[in-house]
Amino acid sequence: MAIVTEISWDDMFAGKSVPESSVRQAWRQAVTEIADKAKATLPQCNGRVEKAVAIVLNGDVELLPEGKAKVASQSNGTTKYFLVNGTCECADYPKAPQNFCKHRLAYGIHKRAYALAKTKLDQLDSAQHAPSEPTLEHANAEASSAVQGTVAMALPEAPASANVHVMLSGRQVQVTLRDSDEQRLLERLERLLQRFPVTEESTKHEPSPGWCSTHGVQMKHKHSEKGSWWFHKTADGWCHGK
Repeated sequence: MAIVTEISWDDMFAGKSVPESSVRQAWRQAVTEIADKAKATLPQCNGRVEKAVAIVLNGDVELLPEGKAKVASQSNGTTKYFLVNGTCECADYPKAPQNFCKHRLAYGIHKRAYALAKTKLDQLDSAQHAPSEPTLEHANAEASSAVQGTVAMALPEAPASANVHVMLSGRQVQVTLRDSDEQRLLERLERLLQRFPVTEESTKHEPSPGWCSTHGVQMKHKHSEKGSWWFHKTADGWCHGK
């Protein structure tokens, strides 16, 4: 970028020691802004957000293809690496509120701050080379407005969800339930199904693809190089409808 002469954007993410530059300032401001949004959205995770910010600013998040990230974590003088993609294998993941451990938060903050910082720098670069030479405050205001709809701290899919088909006014309707607690979700599902008892006519219909007759929920479909399969999560683990 023309406005950055002392170090490039890519150099900063290559692990190099850098001075306080326009890129570094934009990056730290973006991280702070996204972290503040995370704290407001997930107040119960504020302590984990602070730890996630430290991981991000320390350069311990590496974005990988296919929406994944490798996150380094220091513990007892040793470094462990976690592959994050909506889930994490760390010990804190199962007990963290909505499964937001510091590694998942670090991935989300890094990803959104990266996009926000680049957008602001591009806006600032364009503003400084425009004929009207707008002020820095005006350029930052325009950049913030441009990304307002894209940098909101979007939450990933709910930890627990279930789909069910019911007959409503003679029509088959799919109802989706989401919750942060699986047991509570199953209790809600049971109450819903009690409102729509199975009739003789409805039992004649063939179940839809991916329907788990054991738990009465619609499963998710996964496809990879190894093949494709249906699955959903239960209190006892993963079920494949068998």
